[in-house]
Amino acid sequence: MRAVGSGIVLHAERVAGRGVVTVAHPDGLRTTYLPVRASVRPGDSVAAGDVIGVMEDWTGHCPMSCLHLGLLRGDLYLDPLLLFGTGQVRLLPLWSRPSERRG
Repeated sequence: MRAVGSGIVLHAERVAGRGVVTVAHPDGLRTTYLPVRASVRPGDSVAAGDVIGVMEDWTGHCPMSCLHLGLLRGDLYLDPLLLFGTGQVRLLPLWSRPSERRG
């Protein structure tokens, strides 16, 4: 797992059984990554692209392991894909197609 931008590691520990890393960026944004087994510690400086850990094999609500990337400004959650220059995300469940709806 690599940091999406430069900053200071705020958090790198387990929360509710999952590894979580949070990086504070100079522009006031914070990114969160989970589930990640951290290779960094709080207070470490990271540059964009630096390795911050390894994605953990954690299933539960997803059928396979997946990364949860968060983007926050203060208490406001933002679309993390804004960091990559893509459009707005719209998450739909796998059964969202009319022929597959659960009923």
